[in-house]
Amino acid sequence: MQAHKKDVLKRLAYIEGHLKGIRKMVEDDQYCVDVLKQTYAVRRAIDKLEGVLLNGHLDGCVRDGFRAGRDETVIGELNELFQLARR
Repeated sequence: MQAHKKDVLKRLAYIEGHLKGIRKMVEDDQYCVDVLKQTYAVRRAIDKLEGVLLNGHLDGCVRDGFRAGRDETVIGELNELFQLARR
């Protein structure tokens, strides 16, 4: 996770800024289609953020968990994430 921290923080700042912009658009009664386009952009940014977080988890935590003999726990956590992603 540490190796990906800078990228994660950068992406979070982008998402936060984008959300503030969307709030302003709604407050200013901007055209609904324009607001929706921005929400779709935020959704894509969150998808990318989740990809970075998952890659960091797989590269670090999962590897370390298997090395430490916590196979069942690690597999259970990955299954939980998979189930959450499918909802």
